[in-house]
Amino acid sequence: MAKKEITTVFKIQAPGGQATPAPPIGPALGANGVNPGQFIQQFNDASRHLNGQVVGCVITVYKDRSFTFELKAPPVAEMIKAKLKIKGGSGEPNKNKVGKLTLDQMKEIAEEKGKELTGHSEEALLRTVAGTARSMGVEVEAHGSV
Repeated sequence: MAKKEITTVFKIQAPGGQATPAPPIGPALGANGVNPGQFIQQFNDASRHLNGQVVGCVITVYKDRSFTFELKAPPVAEMIKAKLKIKGGSGEPNKNKVGKLTLDQMKEIAEEKGKELTGHSEEALLRTVAGTARSMGVEVEAHGSV
C-alpha cells in the first residue's frame, strides 16, 4: 500500500459524543478540506464514552481529501472540573477557592493524561496538575514539593 500524501494536519477541541457541524467546528473542518458531516459522525462515535467533556483531536487530511484523526485526553482543567463536579474555575484564584483536590485525585488525573504531558516522573506530572488546579482557584492537598 502506497503512502498517502498529507496536505494538512490541524487540531480542534470539541465536546465528546456531542459535536455538531455548527461553528467553530464545521468551518474549521471545511476550510481544511474535511467533510464536516462525515467527520462529526466518526468523532461522536469514537468519543461517545467522554459524553460532553471537551476532547482534543488531531486531524490529518490527505491529498485525496480522506482524513484520519486521533483523540487526545481532555485538558487537565476539564479533568479537574469533572473530578470536583464544578462548572468552572475561580475568577480570583488567589482569593476565592472553588474546591479542594486530593493527592489521589491528582494521581488519577496525572495517570490518565500522563503520556500527553511533558513531565518525565510522577512528581513532575503531579506538579503540572497541581499548578493547573491552583490557577483555577482549587486548593491542592500538600505533598512534598507539589
